[in-house]
Amino acid sequence: MNGGQAGEHQADAMQVVMIGLGEEKFALDAGLVREIIDPVPVTKVAGARSFVPSVINVRGNVIPLADLRIRFGMPQTENSADTRIVVIEIEIDNEPVLVGVTADKVYEVTEISQTDVQQTPRVGMHWKPEFIRFITKWREEFVIVPNMERILN
Repeated sequence: MNGGQAGEHQADAMQVVMIGLGEEKFALDAGLVREIIDPVPVTKVAGARSFVPSVINVRGNVIPLADLRIRFGMPQTENSADTRIVVIEIEIDNEPVLVGVTADKVYEVTEISQTDVQQTPRVGMHWKPEFIRFITKWREEFVIVPNMERILN
């Protein structure tokens, strides 16, 4: 077999959706992603947790909209032409739950290697190490593979 043919992938590879939040790149496990939509009107929820301040209507389903910038202590920015909402499905209390996540930009669906994993540094990071599954390289840049269940629980 020739290596690298279309349709093949490495055993250690992980399909991800690459998103941007500010200057950071995140790789969301493609298995969690249900769809990517343009921004829709949001409804603020009184008493909601700060990082899930509102809900959105996605084809008749009301789902929470999480702002990871708040969770990671990043500066808030206005939506741009590139802003998208990535709808993911995660397990919360063993139940599948849909959650929208705001992304400043969605780059592509790609594969990342799980063999090129970098140790998560304990210092110099904006966020809690438990929010990160691992850090790897993509196109010579470091990307963070977040633990969405921990972040959103």
